[in-house]
Amino acid sequence: MAEGDSPTVARRRVRMVLRDAREAARLTQAEVADQMEWSLSKVIRIENGDVTIAPNDLRPLLNYLGVKDRAVVADMLATAKIARTRQTQRHVWYQTPEFREHLTDGTRRLIEYEAEASSIHSYSVFHIPGPLQIPSYSEALMNMWRDEMSEEQRKVRLDGRQRRHDGVLARVGSVRVTALLDESVFMRAVGGPKVFADQLKEILRLEEQKLVSIRMFPFSADAALSYNAGFDILFIGADNDLSNAVMYRESGVSDEIVEDHAITERHYRRYQKLWEAARSEVETVQFVNKRIRDLTG
Repeated sequence: MAEGDSPTVARRRVRMVLRDAREAARLTQAEVADQMEWSLSKVIRIENGDVTIAPNDLRPLLNYLGVKDRAVVADMLATAKIARTRQTQRHVWYQTPEFREHLTDGTRRLIEYEAEASSIHSYSVFHIPGPLQIPSYSEALMNMWRDEMSEEQRKVRLDGRQRRHDGVLARVGSVRVTALLDESVFMRAVGGPKVFADQLKEILRLEEQKLVSIRMFPFSADAALSYNAGFDILFIGADNDLSNAVMYRESGVSDEIVEDHAITERHYRRYQKLWEAARSEVETVQFVNKRIRDLTG
């Protein structure tokens, strides 16, 4: 267990070790539930990180999964104790009943990671990333999916998106954000000229504050875009340390947190290649300023 591990990192380590051990033992979640005399939903929720596991439950589970090395067991028990400090954090806004009902599991876990990430790398071919959005832009974007969600769900998600925006802004100096945006993102005037111009001004403001570095991937770039959906790579420790990285991806109204190292690394390496092929930050800012002038007449 790394000294100073946060509850978020600790929970991630526990669930990944348990999941990997179960898969190595060629056991299903149902078999684990039956052996431990738990409900299947409890096993699923532990592996998803929705609930923590008590040390008294962890010991027999590790034994059943074949994890018997004393050092490993001691490390897992200590990590589980840190993870359980989540119980004192239930007052956080995204864990309240209102938000738990209307935000997806993937979104809630993303928000938790955003609160502790040292760096966030966002890639989008459709829209401005969530934490960088202004309310009017978020609302216009959410209206595109109005027929696929209730009015209450839309309202709560808009509130959540603004809270994410405020949360990231409050961490100026402690988090590094990069945004790689396809040129189509800058050309798609979501919400109309005024709303979109205001959104672009906010992007420039965040760039001036050194909170975010933005690069545009132009239509003319001599490189292939291999992904047709947005994703975020979040590092909870040192940047480029993929052992502490997770990926979030979304498409329409569905989303998920991906903790598979191979998948996360493949996306991050591709992100780095596209970042190098994109317009520089200076060129992107110049393009955005021109776009604002075009929108405002």
